[in-house]
Amino acid sequence: MGADGEGGGDGAGTGGGPVRPDLAELRARRALTEDAARPEAVARRHAAGGRTARENLADLVDAGSFVEYGRFAIAAQRGRRETGDLIARTPADGFIGGTATVNGELFGERAACAVLSYDYTVLAGTQGALGHRKKDRLFELIERMRLPAVLFAEGGGGRPGDTDYPVVSALDTRAFALWARLSGLVPRIAIVAGRCFAGNAVLAGCSDLIVATEGSSLGMGGPAMIEGGGLGKVDPDEVGPLETQARNGVVDVVAADEAEATAAAKRLLAYFQGTTPAGAAPDQAALREMVPERARRAFAVGPVIETLADVGSVTFLRERFAPELVTALARIEGRPLGFVANDSRHMAGALTSEASDKAARFLSLCDAFGLPVVSLLDTPGFMVGPEAEATGLVRHASRLLVGGAALRVPLIAVVLRRGYGLGAQAMAGGSLHEPLLTVAWPGAHLGPMGLEGAVRLTLRKELEEIADEAERERRVRELTAAAEENAKALNAATLFEIDDVIDPAETRDVIARTLRAAGTGAPADRPHPVDTW
Repeated sequence: MGADGEGGGDGAGTGGGPVRPDLAELRARRALTEDAARPEAVARRHAAGGRTARENLADLVDAGSFVEYGRFAIAAQRGRRETGDLIARTPADGFIGGTATVNGELFGERAACAVLSYDYTVLAGTQGALGHRKKDRLFELIERMRLPAVLFAEGGGGRPGDTDYPVVSALDTRAFALWARLSGLVPRIAIVAGRCFAGNAVLAGCSDLIVATEGSSLGMGGPAMIEGGGLGKVDPDEVGPLETQARNGVVDVVAADEAEATAAAKRLLAYFQGTTPAGAAPDQAALREMVPERARRAFAVGPVIETLADVGSVTFLRERFAPELVTALARIEGRPLGFVANDSRHMAGALTSEASDKAARFLSLCDAFGLPVVSLLDTPGFMVGPEAEATGLVRHASRLLVGGAALRVPLIAVVLRRGYGLGAQAMAGGSLHEPLLTVAWPGAHLGPMGLEGAVRLTLRKELEEIADEAERERRVRELTAAAEENAKALNAATLFEIDDVIDPAETRDVIARTLRAAGTGAPADRPHPVDTW
């Protein structure tokens, strides 16, 4: 029988006849779960600049594709409130979820997805007893059906007011373990708008990507928990404001509002849904002028990525965190892939602890879901010195090497300008011969460390014997120039340290042809968790 009653055996409700009482009751109850049944709550949400959960889901999914689970659930508070009041005021127990298709116009049957949303208009989006049961059910279905998932996570965490179930600690709740267990199995995108604390924040934090709106606040404990812990009173918007969570790497993509966040989630999801028709290619000749001839002149690497990729296909991740290392999802000839790149405008492109973490986690994400990686090198190596070591650099730097060595997807390395030391090796999966292909642009230089530093270190005794400082520096420049000549990419290619030196304008085509030769690049059928950091 259809949801509207068509196909009933006795014809009730069709052809102008009377509607059966049971169908009429269903329709009335269903109407109470919709936004129109609570105009005041909806008006308050709109007045605050937000959208309702159902409005967000309608914007996310393809029209007519949503199959809802547990729509008639209500808050487990019958012991202290009238059932009719709960039906009217706590629809779906504040948690809406089900299956749908997203981006169906691009991917057809591959567009199947699980969609879930807390409803902030119901008890501030808190996690209720029935809501937890719904999550358990849906998370298990996600695992069984291998469905990507998008979660609107706004809400205040656990709900203390439910009375219908005996509970002491509620620490036997399974939802968090079930959601965490999906790591590496299916891609999960969380959207955070407004305030997202405690259990809601944990679900966001366990996700693979977090999109957050301006003005949002994300934290492991909300104001009540902070005050209860004796840590004073804190305004909700100051717990974990967006500017903090974007700068420290918690948030992957920043959006202006829920509409922009939803669009961003659809775009992110599409990278994991498969190949699209080939997109337009920017003018590749522009790449020849993007890297300055002067080795010490900084340049933005983002435009290089945008020129290599299909027009309009690039999404930069964690832009405000460790900006010396750029990560992005993009497409080349319609095929989704990841980019990692050094940005010389920050820390000269050196790999810091934060940059190493950012790159290692991104490699894990791409590897888990079969996205090839293109690494664009322009680095003097790992950052060194007492301040760098105080950040735990030894372990953080090693994370990138371990992550690169574990890659199961195709890796292609392109040395744009400087490739020095262990940092360059880490950017190339641990060795210049680890990628499927390692190429360099004609102005690139490679070496075991920065060339001027190497000159000063290895020829220290000779230089110290030159009394005149100006003459000593002239000799350093002379020796450095000789070292630069030796370190040219063309010279490295003569010893087969790299596979080729190419015209920058050929790079996109070389990448595309190499990936075609590599096949699908999908990892073996053994999921591994994606590091949350």
